[in-house]
Amino acid sequence: MSLTRAPVKGFGVRVMNNPAVLPVIPEYITVHLGRPTEPARNVTIPFLDYVANVASSEIYPTWPENALRANIYAQVSFALNRIYTEFYRSRGYDFDITNSTAIDQAFVEGREVFQNIRELASELFDSYVTRGGSIEPYFTQYCDGDRVQCEGLSQWGTVPLAEQGLTPYEILQYYYGDDIGIRSDVPIANLSPSAPEIPLRQGAANNDVRTIQIRLNRISKNYPAIPKIVRTDGRFGDDTEAAVRAFQEIVGIDTDGVVGKATWYAILFFYNAVKRLNELDSEGIALQEVTQQFPGVLSSGSSGNAVENLQFYINYISNFYPSIPSVERDGIYGPSTADAVRQVQLTFGLTPDGVVGARTWNALYNAYLGIVSTIPLEYTEASGVPFPGVILRVGSEGEDVVLLQRYLNRISQNYPEIPAVNVTGYFGNQTEAAVLAFQQFFGTSAQNGIVDAVTWDAIVDIFDDVTGADSVHEGQYPGYPVE
Repeated sequence: MSLTRAPVKGFGVRVMNNPAVLPVIPEYITVHLGRPTEPARNVTIPFLDYVANVASSEIYPTWPENALRANIYAQVSFALNRIYTEFYRSRGYDFDITNSTAIDQAFVEGREVFQNIRELASELFDSYVTRGGSIEPYFTQYCDGDRVQCEGLSQWGTVPLAEQGLTPYEILQYYYGDDIGIRSDVPIANLSPSAPEIPLRQGAANNDVRTIQIRLNRISKNYPAIPKIVRTDGRFGDDTEAAVRAFQEIVGIDTDGVVGKATWYAILFFYNAVKRLNELDSEGIALQEVTQQFPGVLSSGSSGNAVENLQFYINYISNFYPSIPSVERDGIYGPSTADAVRQVQLTFGLTPDGVVGARTWNALYNAYLGIVSTIPLEYTEASGVPFPGVILRVGSEGEDVVLLQRYLNRISQNYPEIPAVNVTGYFGNQTEAAVLAFQQFFGTSAQNGIVDAVTWDAIVDIFDDVTGADSVHEGQYPGYPVE
């Protein structure tokens, strides 16, 4: 992420701009009217109203404008840090922040807001402080500087600095260091809890999986008993499950290797702690840690490998569900694919909107797994087995990898462009190179060295072709009589 100096709204602030996925401003914030453990009420109000209330409760409207601006920047960033890191929600609370000044910020329900502070809050509530190359709202710790002293900003101390002619940005630099930046004109959105609706387990492939992989790898630096995940590529394989199980054992959660809500927030809590995201000396979150790698929702107009995988699953289960039509597997989400998706949704009791979100994908995937798990072994002994449902890539291991390696080795006998591999049951660099060579030679939609449903199906097709030729002699009928 680049940082450039540019004046913003006439106050000489350094601005952060990047089109990638970044924190947003919430429409609303939920405030607990007391300390976290106190049985007090929660109030949910517009974020702008919250900022104006806090500023009116903590600083004086007669202060120099640059001092007021510096304080509001700090107040906004502090609150956004609590929201973005889900500081309280990761601890099981149902609110974003408290009004306890010993922990958070002053908020007085129903208080009168000063007009000039309201105007400044309206201008600044969609901006926050960052530090270094980090993208999260910086934990702008502060205190009044009169009754209470702290390492962060002194509210009363901003007054003489403003009287000396310092800009709001320079005042913030004075307290938080020269490497801070301010991101302005941040989009506003209605936020929801980050935990995925569908628990993450073997076979999942999405941005939520990548998030837990990144977090677990960082946690493992402090907790070496958690094994490293070889690649944080968003594909839930054996190494991801092993890391999840080890983490669950450490924190005392049921060790099922599945990331449900409890495990998700436990991971988030430990991640925040080891990175000190709620401290002045925060390690920070780099842009590459939050960049999205998966398209998310699939709908009309989508295209590519994700759509082709969707079409693979639809076609497979259409053989077992008469209500679901087959589609051309072309990687294009056209009218026929949208219609098939609606039939899938109707079949499994979902809203038939023709859009593939988490629930539709999960229903489709579970139906596929239910079918392949019931196929008798003798039906597959003479040919390659159906896709096992688990995406294989570097770090995967087990019987599925053994099968993959055997298929690749047999194919390499007929196609020397595909290098042979050692049958070890571990998916390492050698197996990745063979998969990539296969994908490139046969022109699969994905050419990334990863075995998803489409690549597995292509490997099995070629494997069946070359092994079928092994058993047919000259003049023999290559098929089977139908009775």
